[in-house]
Amino acid sequence: MNTDRKDKQNPQGQTARILVEFLEVAITSVIFLKGVYPNGAFERRRYMNLVVHKARHPELRDYIHSTVTGLLPFIQKGQVERVAVILFDSKSVPFERFVFKIDVNQSYGSMVEEADLEFSLRSFFIKLPISQSLTQTLPQDCRWEITAYFRSLPDSSTSKDAGIWVPTDTKQWQQPPLIIPIKSMRIEPLGVQLYVEHPTLHEQKN
Repeated sequence: MNTDRKDKQNPQGQTARILVEFLEVAITSVIFLKGVYPNGAFERRRYMNLVVHKARHPELRDYIHSTVTGLLPFIQKGQVERVAVILFDSKSVPFERFVFKIDVNQSYGSMVEEADLEFSLRSFFIKLPISQSLTQTLPQDCRWEITAYFRSLPDSSTSKDAGIWVPTDTKQWQQPPLIIPIKSMRIEPLGVQLYVEHPTLHEQKN
């Protein structure tokens, strides 16, 4: 991946760019594995020396790309805590969330070993297909969206990118969710956890 000189001098900037590229491919992989769209809506590509899937449809591809790249300045500053793929049933109630919990060490000042970061992130793509059996069956007429959870709200007066993010009106579960860990890694200055959240059985009945 190409990085400019400024990124090489800024560990947080370089890490954020690697992470954003990873999230774009990982979110596409989640949507492919869940079978939200026919397999023909995706094409096979190589990423980190693995075969992954890229969306063929321009609107789908642009939604994922623009949403994730819009997080770049906030990930670089450590403002983003989680990025989630939320799947909804026909009543617009969430039934499953794939959550990427991220942490970019803001005090890290050494050079980023890009190959080491990518090697650690690569393992998520190996683990994702294996975890498919742990996820819920896709209901009819489902939809999905990408939601970011910020540690602190972006200030629109100081960032031109803050205006594209608006508070979500997504229905929230009333009880703490059931959590299924999928994969985690930590190599300075980046930490990533991937887990799946499901509502409790009591909540599903309601």
